[in-house]
Amino acid sequence: MTKISEIIGVLEKFASSSFSESYDNTGLLVGNLNNEVSSVLITIDVTEQVVYEAIKTNSNLIIAHHPIIFKSLKKLTGKTEVERVVMLAIKNDIAIYAGHTNFDNIIDGVNSKICKKLNLENCKILTPKENTILKLVVFVPETHLEKLQDAVFSAGAGHIGNYDKTSFNTEGIGTFRGNENTNPFLGKKGIQSFEKEIRFETIFPANIENAVISAILKIHPYEEIAYDIIPLKSTNNNIGTGIIGELQNEISEIELLSLVKTKFNTKCIKHTNLKNKKIKKIAVCGGSCSFAIKSAILQNADAFITSDVKYHEFFDIENSLFLLDIGHFESEQYTKELFYEILTENFSTFAVNLSKINTNPINYYC
Repeated sequence: MTKISEIIGVLEKFASSSFSESYDNTGLLVGNLNNEVSSVLITIDVTEQVVYEAIKTNSNLIIAHHPIIFKSLKKLTGKTEVERVVMLAIKNDIAIYAGHTNFDNIIDGVNSKICKKLNLENCKILTPKENTILKLVVFVPETHLEKLQDAVFSAGAGHIGNYDKTSFNTEGIGTFRGNENTNPFLGKKGIQSFEKEIRFETIFPANIENAVISAILKIHPYEEIAYDIIPLKSTNNNIGTGIIGELQNEISEIELLSLVKTKFNTKCIKHTNLKNKKIKKIAVCGGSCSFAIKSAILQNADAFITSDVKYHEFFDIENSLFLLDIGHFESEQYTKELFYEILTENFSTFAVNLSKINTNPINYYC
């Protein structure tokens, strides 16, 4: 049997919780990490109907995109739907996990699904995030340099673009003196030692920090290991807000509207004025991403597809691009497919079900 912790481990290896926004509540919201999973139900939102569907399908783990617990819960009396959902889940021993902005902020995540539905090519992150790259500096005796390098690189460090196993190594002299309670690998206790060491430097994404440190601790021969983890301002081109890509051929604004309406099964699309411009370069951002409009303009996008754009933000466009607001649920609906693919590719010991409940709270009269 597979434990909930194992499933979350796979999900967060794909989209680390460290990539979540500060306001978010990603992760296991209800349940015990050590519980074994009989079946999983995948949804965009967790409602009472969805929990009853989990009960019906014998699913004891719900994986959702939107966290049911977003603000702090001070009471559990059943007066609100959030309280009722949590109470119902606990009563039926159903765990709830949310993979939210961490799945929004990766190149192969939520926005990648939008790009694939539109057949966009040459896709890249619209606004790469800063402070997601860390630098490792560790001092190691010459005899253990190669083993340490192999361990750290195997943990995922040392990647720069299309290059791997990148590092910088500097020879130097390390000094130390151990007291009577030590058992030094080099030198003798109570006597100051001067030993040849290598300063080994490399970089790694923030989400694998624990794996990198574990690799060092496993291989390094010293009792006390000198190492630094330094945050860098370098941007990570695989992490950030939105994606921008290109259509193979230019299309008209009307053709784009028709394409989006079909691919995302939208009943209504809010958009800026038609200017009879050809569309080829398209920026996308699932969910509420009006804050990324300026980035789309700066990258010369012909169109930007997102949701939850406010009235006055349509004015801010100033005809710089063709803006489409396709609806929050509509823009993120294919996240269920993303979760399904990750789970079925990595596990075969439990059933994975896509929720049949339409959790979109917005209705249209057209």
